[in-house]
Amino acid sequence: MRIDSHQHFWQFDPVRDSWIDSSMEKIAKDFEPKDLKPLLEQSKIDGCVAVQADQSETETEFLLKLAEHNSFVKGVVGWVDLSSNDLSERLDFYSNNLLFKGVRHILQAEKKGFMLQDSFLKGIAQLKDFNLTYDILIYPHQLQEATTLVEKNPEQAFVLDHLAKPYIKNKKIERWASDIKQLAKNKNVYCKVSGIITEADWNHWQAKDFDKYLSVALEAFGSDRLMFGSDWPVCLLAGSYQHVVKIIDLFIEELSPDKQNKIMGENAINFYKL
Repeated sequence: MRIDSHQHFWQFDPVRDSWIDSSMEKIAKDFEPKDLKPLLEQSKIDGCVAVQADQSETETEFLLKLAEHNSFVKGVVGWVDLSSNDLSERLDFYSNNLLFKGVRHILQAEKKGFMLQDSFLKGIAQLKDFNLTYDILIYPHQLQEATTLVEKNPEQAFVLDHLAKPYIKNKKIERWASDIKQLAKNKNVYCKVSGIITEADWNHWQAKDFDKYLSVALEAFGSDRLMFGSDWPVCLLAGSYQHVVKIIDLFIEELSPDKQNKIMGENAINFYKL
């Protein structure tokens, strides 16, 4: 089974979604399951995981409702306030919904030290009690801090989103590669091969631009801990859904069928318990 481990839905709100600036007009509109379903079918993708794009429980409930009404949405990574005093109650509430698989906070927007403050660490430490995963959304300069977070929580299942957004456009790789290999030494961390075309030159990228970054990820995490994700509809800023799938399919085509199947679906199924 082929699974897209990372995509989003939203009903566009220019105030709430202010991160979508004037350079991103292509995605300044609604994106719903009816828009994604034909794209999945064209690429022979059997299901997907919907990931939060807004920091609110309203967002979590919105995604869960969509998943309940669209069987190809196999799970939801939502948002709850991990620093809240009533976190255990909220996790208990949401984990009763079998479609609620994990939590994400937009760490890339936080200041240095945020993910290592006591209140956040206490929140992360509670996730495993509810069999919930955690998606790490960061930039390369935050990899060392994320590694410390992971090391403090060896029993928690983590997945790194978008390879930590390497500087593909500027062709920088050395520091990122070193830090991502260090993170990958922690066996409780997976990595999504997702979001890469929007880290390249949106209008002039070529498939070969991604090979060395994907090779680092494959060497670091192995085929057992990588999972395909499209980052649709954000990916539309730099290409089509089919472009994203083709880049990964081409990259893994020389791997054994077993390893290809793991990256394109089985790892996501196992990680998120889909």
